[in-house]
Amino acid sequence: MQDTPLIIGSRTFKSRLLVGTGKYKDLNETDLAIQASAAEIVTVAIRRVNIGQHPDQPNLLSVISPEKYTILPNTAGCFDADSAIRTCMLARELLDGHNLVKLEVLGDEKTLYPNVIDTLKAARTLVEDGFEVMVYTSDDPIVAQELESMGCVAIMPLGSLIGSGLGILNPHTLSIIKENAKVPILVDAGVGTASDAAIAMELGCDGVLMNTAIAAAKHPILMASAMKKAVEAGREAYLAGRMPRKRTAHASSPETGYFFK
Repeated sequence: MQDTPLIIGSRTFKSRLLVGTGKYKDLNETDLAIQASAAEIVTVAIRRVNIGQHPDQPNLLSVISPEKYTILPNTAGCFDADSAIRTCMLARELLDGHNLVKLEVLGDEKTLYPNVIDTLKAARTLVEDGFEVMVYTSDDPIVAQELESMGCVAIMPLGSLIGSGLGILNPHTLSIIKENAKVPILVDAGVGTASDAAIAMELGCDGVLMNTAIAAAKHPILMASAMKKAVEAGREAYLAGRMPRKRTAHASSPETGYFFK
């Protein structure tokens, strides 16, 4: 069965795995892990890393060239709409008019749970200003519909808390969000290992974004390769259509036509 490409706003991608750039031991490990993941979209926390705003410091773009990857500036570390909006505008300036951003407005430093009220406020302003907004949010189907209706190009509900590695805690709500959406749904946050990524894709989600699951692994480059395969396997399983769940056993071989009785 032929798959379709991942379309986010005005851009088209083959890979359905999106990766971050934080928590690696150095830029070389960052580079190698991203290569192993085969990701095409790489997200960058503008408030935490240098992509040109500090000329005297190592520039992350030296290993993730915009000519090779789609850079996805994110607003990690923002706790209100105004700071998130300013961060996106700074990113657009640093990246020569680049308008694809990941909006992330957090509620508090302990849980890093999304501040939905300010997320909605920032999303509306950014969409009106010409940004293509991919938005991190709670796994609330009503909020997801509202963000889509105001023009966000991708909805990114959490699987579980950022950096927790707890996996997909509410698969049913993710399924509801996906069933009602006309834009891509990408699980963002909570993935801990390859099986979590596969589950997200088997639910029908269009992609998975992760950082800590790769960067905090004992062998990040190997984990990046595992995540690539897990996303591909989960996508293929979703397209193939799993067998129905049954309460009783059913023999896999024919029950008639025996050679011996």
